[in-house]
Amino acid sequence: MTSPLPEPPSRGAARFLVEPRRPTWIASLPHAHWLVVATVSIGAFMGQLDASIVSLALPTLRLHFHVSIGAVEWVALAYLLTLVSAVVAMGRFADMAGRKLLYTYGFGVFIFGSALCGLAPTLSFLIAARILQALGAAMLQANSVALIVQAMPEGMLGRGIGVQGAAQAVGLAVGPAVGGLLITLGGWRLIFFVSVPAGVLGMLLGWFLLPRSRHLHPREPFDWLGLGLFIPAVAAPLAAISFGADAGWTSPVIVGLLVIGGLCLGLFLHRERRTSFPLVHLGLFRSVPFSAGIASGLLSYLVMFGVLFIVPFYLEARHGLSTATAGLELTVLPVALGLVAPLAGRIADRLGPRPVTVGGLLVAAAGLIGLALARHPEAVLLIELAVIGAGLGAYTPANNAAIMASAPRIHAGLAGGILNMTRGLGTSLGVALTGLVFTIVSGLGATGQHLGENLALTRGFASAIAFLAAAALVGALLAALRGSSRRAAL
Repeated sequence: MTSPLPEPPSRGAARFLVEPRRPTWIASLPHAHWLVVATVSIGAFMGQLDASIVSLALPTLRLHFHVSIGAVEWVALAYLLTLVSAVVAMGRFADMAGRKLLYTYGFGVFIFGSALCGLAPTLSFLIAARILQALGAAMLQANSVALIVQAMPEGMLGRGIGVQGAAQAVGLAVGPAVGGLLITLGGWRLIFFVSVPAGVLGMLLGWFLLPRSRHLHPREPFDWLGLGLFIPAVAAPLAAISFGADAGWTSPVIVGLLVIGGLCLGLFLHRERRTSFPLVHLGLFRSVPFSAGIASGLLSYLVMFGVLFIVPFYLEARHGLSTATAGLELTVLPVALGLVAPLAGRIADRLGPRPVTVGGLLVAAAGLIGLALARHPEAVLLIELAVIGAGLGAYTPANNAAIMASAPRIHAGLAGGILNMTRGLGTSLGVALTGLVFTIVSGLGATGQHLGENLALTRGFASAIAFLAAAALVGALLAALRGSSRRAAL
């Protein structure tokens, strides 16, 4: 049962807490749904661009603030921890208050946080501003896919999500180049200030082009205790994964973080099963298409970011490329992903998600196996990266569309939040586990300088890529568990 949309108050600031209608002439356009996709794609592009730009700026920030590498890592880690911890809660809020409302104001929070980042006088101030920026990003990410689900006509959901996936891939691909240019032209502060005008544009477009929410969940008490347990359940293991390689996986701090995360997760699940108003409706996971999609999606992000992490070592050490050149060649993967994603979404709308998701991960696995087995000239390596990107580009929009279609519409924001949380977890797991396999197999050889001159490092790289290929194959098996019927998922 859905709750009726509240009517706007006649006066006062409260009217800004109610979603406005789109202008009638916009709503009546035959392709108004593509205006929604375009607006949402701005946020998708900005999110990935911001993440890749900031990673590139960390060495510059370390020198500017005269701090250690461990201290400056918190500029990236604070953003990731906040985003992953908050995105599910933001989706839950949106299901009750309105997805357009939280998405549009999410741009406002993101703009304000970005401006504060650019003005930061100290590293501590910058980290605090990054937390605020991440809260805005969580409001955007939790609602982006849900807005597309609401706007797209039946049979076109995969196409809409495919375009959004392409926008994310483009942001990821151009981030390092744009970041390097901005830092060169105006210093590190410019990489944050550039988000302000783009955010203002996104906020204005969202206010006028996005439809008001339908299928809202009835208003009910928010599960604050559940949120208090959920945040450490997610953040503590994520912090352990991020710092495990440096601090040692058996160090008291890392073990303690893992224990805290496991304990809070158990208490959270206990709470959610018994409360009348849970933060996360665990019944969503009883749906095989939803659970299989979330699990295989986590592995796909692990594969993607594992490749983006480990391949630069190969390019720089084995082929003697500079960091800038290695980064440029690595963009072959997200570019291929961005080119394939819209087409894959269209195919998934016609054939259903199962063949596209399974086939996509099998193609990615084939590219990874080729990368692990051979010693390549650069041209062949670039082709293999393109194959991996194309496989992931085929998989992602079809899987995301199937996940959202398998969730009740009143829980679209929550489902979108869970979906985006898996991206953050997959990012961290991809970097941590790929690095761990590489280090274990390489052993003392990890101190060498050239992969071509060090067989231990060569074996470490091949083993890390083989691990990612295995993850892609497991993901394909999980994707095959979803129903084969097109109507069941899309």
